[in-house]
Amino acid sequence: MRKLLILALVGLAAQLVDGALGMAYGLTSSTLLLFAGVAPAAASASVHLAEIGTTLAAGVAHWRFGNVDWRVVGRIAVPGAIGAFAGATFLSSMSTEAAAPWMAAILFTLGAYLLVRFSRPLRANRAAGPLRGRFLGPLGLVAGFVDATGGGGWGPVATPALLVSGRMEPRKVIGSVDTAEFVVAGAASAGFLLGLGAEGFLLPTVAALLVGGLIAAPIAAWLVRIVPAQLLGATIGGVIVLSNARTLIRAGGLGGPVPSLLYVLLAAGWLVALALAVRALRRTRRARTVADAALAADAIPATTADAAAAPPVAADATVVVEPAPADADGSRRLAAAVEG
Repeated sequence: MRKLLILALVGLAAQLVDGALGMAYGLTSSTLLLFAGVAPAAASASVHLAEIGTTLAAGVAHWRFGNVDWRVVGRIAVPGAIGAFAGATFLSSMSTEAAAPWMAAILFTLGAYLLVRFSRPLRANRAAGPLRGRFLGPLGLVAGFVDATGGGGWGPVATPALLVSGRMEPRKVIGSVDTAEFVVAGAASAGFLLGLGAEGFLLPTVAALLVGGLIAAPIAAWLVRIVPAQLLGATIGGVIVLSNARTLIRAGGLGGPVPSLLYVLLAAGWLVALALAVRALRRTRRARTVADAALAADAIPATTADAAAAPPVAADATVVVEPAPADADGSRRLAAAVEG
């Protein structure tokens, strides 16, 4: 019972991270399951089976809020499912001894990517035109394969690639990727079922992860409003890197002072990434404050001039103030309509 409670907390923590970042549910939960001693294939299989429920709930929510581009979902989900099925069967055919370093290396790489990704602002390329299938197809195939073999990676691979393209709104990127992940998780689960059999799924683990994730879903919606995603992403990236470094060091047979030195270097890199994330966050907020002040300064003189040029208003007149259409620079000026 205590183990199931811990697994539920793992699912809760993973969903909190995923809800705040739009990615890393599989990365976080797989890393924690591996750290707890679960076999790599069983960990990935259990995580993907639990993700069928969490991604279905997320997809329905995004659909209701209008965050889904079904054209993108269709073009990325099918290749993603093919890649996930292939990755699941590949991981299932590997022995536990061979799979552990492979999975740890993928998770380590994705964790390092999160550190780099969230230590600096994302600079989107505002390109025109819709995303093409020749871009979405290979992206889905690679992201699905990495997701199944690494126990996670669909979001960290697919979401930034679509954001950097600049051709979709961020909310539709996250909504479309989350919705397509339902198909990917189902295909990965089918691949693990074929390769491992029903006994390859740790059903109590799946249930605990699912319960924890469902409990965390509304909390994550609140958390994303108060915790900057930049700091959370850098923090989780460091945890994933350090956790999987232990497996890689053991697989490499390193001894003596080398492991300690590597841990110190990784921890130092983590601190640097956190410092860069804080600096990037402050710069973003400062730029936003300056932009808001400029818009306010641009609106006030125009309002004053309009009011001075207006005819006198009778004492019993009713004044209705309403926003005028947006100017070219995005600001809104106030127009006064005098009645009476």
